[in-house]
Amino acid sequence: MASKSPPPSPSLLRRIVDLDTAISLRLYTLTHPILPYYFLKTLEISGDGFLFFPLILSLLLYPLTLSTTTETSNNIFLINLLLGGIVDLIVIGSLKHLIRRPRPVYNKNMFLSFSVDHWSFPSGHSSRVSFIATVFYLYSDFVKDILIQLKYDLFVDYLMLIVIGWAATTSLSRILLGRHFMFDVVAGVFLGVLEGMFVFWIFNYVTLTSFLR
Repeated sequence: MASKSPPPSPSLLRRIVDLDTAISLRLYTLTHPILPYYFLKTLEISGDGFLFFPLILSLLLYPLTLSTTTETSNNIFLINLLLGGIVDLIVIGSLKHLIRRPRPVYNKNMFLSFSVDHWSFPSGHSSRVSFIATVFYLYSDFVKDILIQLKYDLFVDYLMLIVIGWAATTSLSRILLGRHFMFDVVAGVFLGVLEGMFVFWIFNYVTLTSFLR
């Protein structure tokens, strides 16, 4: 009787996916009984598009009481956030639809905003909060000026620490909630940073070109 040939070794991609799945499950299992669910859920809500878009539109429609020059800069900052949010929806939605990686089997009690939210890669929350943090970093001097005008001087020195800490914690919470695998979150963070830089560069390039004309 001929001996059976050994099964083919898994591909590199399969091994990476298996490693990602194992690490993500380990992180979820270790922290699930420790971190309170309501804390992780609050972070999830804070990075949701259903909060982000109405908030930005509200600030555009009902501007803060600032000087005329600052108000114009404020609108530019908010438009950057709005356009970047739209870019983020298109990029993440397209990738989810193309790749179609299932979410972790232990993902529970998740509200699906769109049909593509059935899929896991990449993490939309992670890309959104990373994009927001990137835009805040690129406009940090301007945002600090606004805080000073609004008498929130206490937060000026800690602005970027707060924003980056929020973005990082929210991204990590996607794994700890069981919403995503680790690589979904890493990819989301990477894409979010690129989106923030892209929107900032495009908007400033268009503004500079219009000024030179």
